[in-house]
Amino acid sequence: MSSSFNVDYQKKDLPKRIQTIGLTLFVIGLITAVAGYAVDATRSSFSNIIILMFLISVGLGALFLVALEYVAGAVWSVPFRRIAEFFAAVLFIAFIVSLPLLFNLDKIFVWMHPQVLKEHKALAGKAPYLNTNFFIIRVIAFFFIWLSFYYFIIKNSSKQDSTKSQSITTVNTKISAIFMPVFAFTISFSAIDWLMSLEPNWFSTIFGVYYFSGTVLAALAVVTITVVLLDKHGFFVKKLNPDQYYSFGALLFAFTNFWAYIAFSQYMLIWYANLPEETAWFITRWEGSWKFISIGLILFQFVIPYIGLLSQPSKMDPKRLLRMASIILFAHFYDLYWMVMPEFNKGGILFGWIEIGFTLLAAGIIILVFVSKVRKNNLIPVGDPKLQRGLEFKL
Repeated sequence: MSSSFNVDYQKKDLPKRIQTIGLTLFVIGLITAVAGYAVDATRSSFSNIIILMFLISVGLGALFLVALEYVAGAVWSVPFRRIAEFFAAVLFIAFIVSLPLLFNLDKIFVWMHPQVLKEHKALAGKAPYLNTNFFIIRVIAFFFIWLSFYYFIIKNSSKQDSTKSQSITTVNTKISAIFMPVFAFTISFSAIDWLMSLEPNWFSTIFGVYYFSGTVLAALAVVTITVVLLDKHGFFVKKLNPDQYYSFGALLFAFTNFWAYIAFSQYMLIWYANLPEETAWFITRWEGSWKFISIGLILFQFVIPYIGLLSQPSKMDPKRLLRMASIILFAHFYDLYWMVMPEFNKGGILFGWIEIGFTLLAAGIIILVFVSKVRKNNLIPVGDPKLQRGLEFKL
């Protein structure tokens, strides 16, 4: 097996302007978010849910990509695994972002009001699951599980930089294999808790898979954007080749199609069954100005990325990948807005300074977490025995 022990890697610091941008976005976003809660706590809570689920998508999705590499024994992604590891640290901040919501749950979820339960027998039947105490327990438990897996996987990966032990890869592979089913269970129920239960009378058996598909796309997109920009400014051992870019493009294209398949399947089955308790959720998003948001979602989340990444050369072009990945990342945030905000304002589109402030806060958090991790760690896993093969990867 080729060794990475003689890889000539020189650690570089990121330009200070990146931290400045992140800090500026974070401060403006935080001030706006605090002001938003003071002015309209309910509206701010719904915006808070959007950035919470977006940060979970980036952090947990990145951890999923790390675990997937170990389980699959992939080689091409080894030089970029550390980038996904850095973004996985967003999970720590996501937990903090969830705390204001835990103090405002009654402003968000109608199933927390006893009077509503009395009037709707179906909701009363869901009370063993949809109740305040169990909800909070699930939130804390899920974050504890995610952060525990993060701690062990990332700790071992960082340790390998100095020990260069193949056994660490074996250990992380076993941990990642355990993580996969746990990930599937927890991400599904998190989506049900924070998103689907906003309209507790509605249900979908594949909603967890729908959120999963968007999560993987968001994580892939943020990693792809970062890889292209870092490679452009010479932060890797050597310039990347078209085959390495193709792998990113192919994954983005594949999961774009997977998202579209799940989204259409969910819609088609509910439309075909034509049951009032199922169709109401989609009807809300097809009335008034929400209709334009629904059409836009199809364009940004599927049509544009599909056309943009369809050809083989487009998957190998870093400039095209940067544009498409940026659109996909925006589309996931757009998708979360489409899922959340109609439950706050069924009358039509609502997007103002509160929503902008929370959006800036999310962007600032992601940038600052990445900058902080790059400052303290190697950008590539220099102790991984597969690194050299990954750098020389050819299809």
